[in-house]
Amino acid sequence: MARPAETDGWWMTTCWVTDEAGIVSFRDVGPAAGPPPEPPAMRLGPSLAGSLSGLVLEEAGRLQFRLAPAAPPDDPRRPWDAPVALLVALRPEPARAAAMRPNELAEAVLAGFRRSIEGLSRP
Repeated sequence: MARPAETDGWWMTTCWVTDEAGIVSFRDVGPAAGPPPEPPAMRLGPSLAGSLSGLVLEEAGRLQFRLAPAAPPDDPRRPWDAPVALLVALRPEPARAAAMRPNELAEAVLAGFRRSIEGLSRP
């Protein structure tokens, strides 16, 4: 995880997965039977948002949470061939954020990211 930044109430960072050769692709962490048809971010978004339940501000019925690939795949028709590098942005729920140190928020996001990535390997 990169050092988080805050601007206009949004907490932002980049998360990625590496091995000894460098940043891995989504195909490497995806299901052994092959990647599902939807892009990995569509599977990761709900999973990561769910793991951060109660930590992310809900405003007008919408979670203040955004997730986007940091680097697009070479071929848009093969989204699982992209590196596992994601931009994560969220507006923390004020009461929770006030009770947490900045490194605790980062640890919560990193733990949720780890669980979400591990969940990709399930069919």
